[in-house]
Amino acid sequence: MTTNDTPVHQLYLVTDEPACLGRDFYWVVEEAVQGGVTMVQLREKHLSTRAFIDRAKRLKDILLPYNVPLIINDRVDVALAANADGVHVGQSDMHFDMLNEMLPEGKIIGLSAESEEDVVEAENFDISYLAVSPLFDTPTKTDIKKPWEIAGLQWVRKNSTHTLAAIGGINANNIRQAATNGAEIIAIVSAICSAPSPYEAAFRLKSAMHD
Repeated sequence: MTTNDTPVHQLYLVTDEPACLGRDFYWVVEEAVQGGVTMVQLREKHLSTRAFIDRAKRLKDILLPYNVPLIINDRVDVALAANADGVHVGQSDMHFDMLNEMLPEGKIIGLSAESEEDVVEAENFDISYLAVSPLFDTPTKTDIKKPWEIAGLQWVRKNSTHTLAAIGGINANNIRQAATNGAEIIAIVSAICSAPSPYEAAFRLKSAMHD
């Protein structure tokens, strides 16, 4: 039921409002999209359900003219209410089988993998991408296991048939490593959200994948 034709080397923005440093959240996202971001994940841990849905709907309206899909972190109810393009879940969130039943045909499903066991289990799931998380140490995720590092990413690439996303501690200095060692999707948080110019940061990161 999921889409598996993800283009190689997508730049995936995972939002973090505190990382936007007080600037308008929607401005940061749109600037990043104009700079080269091709997917956006809305991650909200503290908003009420109604406020989360309202934010998702507004963000979807902004992204639609750019043909950039909106993915909702964790909350399938919010994704359905906002008619988002997909959902990303972690290992402690809703199980894939239940999520698969709830989402309409054609929606994107992303799943985090924090261990080798997660990678092996995910081979049974028809997901759109598997997120190697975290690739490097990152202050934005404090509830995860040790980083995979490049050797771990290489192991996942050898043992997974899924499109791979890499997230965690990725910046302009190491994005090329991720892109050349198995990750087709590169997920970025603070390296875009906290950058003086989200547009220029996204542009540089997209270019650095191929340098």
